[in-house]
Amino acid sequence: MSDLADIKNLDDIKLLVDSFYTKVQKDNLIGPIFNEKIGDQWPAHLERMYRFWQTILLEEHTYSGTPFPPHKHLPVAKEHFNRWMEIFTETIDSLFEGKLAEEAKLRAKNMAEMFFYKIEYFRNGGRNFFES
Repeated sequence: MSDLADIKNLDDIKLLVDSFYTKVQKDNLIGPIFNEKIGDQWPAHLERMYRFWQTILLEEHTYSGTPFPPHKHLPVAKEHFNRWMEIFTETIDSLFEGKLAEEAKLRAKNMAEMFFYKIEYFRNGGRNFFES
C-alpha cells in the first residue's frame, strides 16, 4: 500500500502542474520547444494550466478558452507527444494515487493523441495521413 493520496484540491493541481513543467523545462527533447514558445511567460502559462486541470479534474470551472490553437504550429512529432506523456505519467505516479490521478493520466493521453492528429492534419493542408 502506498502513502500517496489522490488529487483533491487546487493545491494538489498546483503541485502537479509545477512539478510537471519543472521537468518539462529541463527535458532535452521537449524542453527547448516549450521554452522557445513560452519564453518569459511561464507564470501566465502555469496559471492557465492550474485553471485548465482544476476545471477538468475538480469540475471547478475556472478555465475558459480553446487549448488547441496555440499548439497547432509547434515543431513537434509523435516522439515529442510520447515524451510529454511519459513525463506527465511519471509526475502523477510519483505524487498521487487514486481515481482522479488515473483520470488525469487518461485525459492527458486523450489530449496528446488528439493534438498530435490535429497538428498532422493542419500540416498536411487539411488532409489526414490516412488519405492519399
